[in-house]
Amino acid sequence: MTLKQRLASGDVLHGTWCGLDHPSLVQILGQAGFDFIALDMQHSFNTFGSLNVMIDALDKTGAASMVRVPWNTPDYIMRALDLGAEAVIVPMVNTAQEAKSAADACRYAPAGTRSWGPIWSVPRGRLVEHDEGDGRSVCVVMIETADGLANLDDILAVEGVDAIYIGPNDLSLSLGLGRVHYTASDKLRATIIDIVKRCNRAGKIVGIDCTGAEQAHYWRDQGCNFTISASDAGLLFKAASDAARALRGEAVADIPKADIASI
Repeated sequence: MTLKQRLASGDVLHGTWCGLDHPSLVQILGQAGFDFIALDMQHSFNTFGSLNVMIDALDKTGAASMVRVPWNTPDYIMRALDLGAEAVIVPMVNTAQEAKSAADACRYAPAGTRSWGPIWSVPRGRLVEHDEGDGRSVCVVMIETADGLANLDDILAVEGVDAIYIGPNDLSLSLGLGRVHYTASDKLRATIIDIVKRCNRAGKIVGIDCTGAEQAHYWRDQGCNFTISASDAGLLFKAASDAARALRGEAVADIPKADIASI
């Protein structure tokens, strides 16, 4: 079952960010039991030079791949899909026109503007035709600005936008709240809940960035369909610091959430 089919089925899926560009690391994450791994190209060490081997390594584990592209441009989106990403997360989408540009780049003609170029079909020994490519690609646009929030209903109405992803940090900054966490701001929490409910009413898949199982379960219960929790660097640091403390006979302490939050 593809990632798109799993999201459409109503399953609540959970993933984590990968920003350290090493194929062995992403393979470990892919084998760990997450439903998908989000390869970040906006705030990370990943580049298009490393993305191919990262997706290929992840493909061997059976875990699905999302790629957050650096910006909402067709070349970034098309290349991520050509390299084998099942979903593309597009940051800083503010208007319906910007959402349509992202959605069109995820679909071949006549549904969109994606250029035909299955560059990974030869090394992987399988050609994904245009109809299958359209059927499996997931266009996820981020709502993380005051403008995006103001235009949310128009964005939700754009054909080809499969999902909304909420970025709480940039949203709180854009709303003039400072970089405040939704656990410390009733206004931000209420705003995010409103976004989730509007997505639910529109029949759109909605996800959110969070830290840890407690927050992921909270947003699942509020109506989110997927979450991306923590990051490879944060998870590695948490496991390593816990092991070091245990070796010294010290109590294992929780790392402050701000230290392992991603966006």
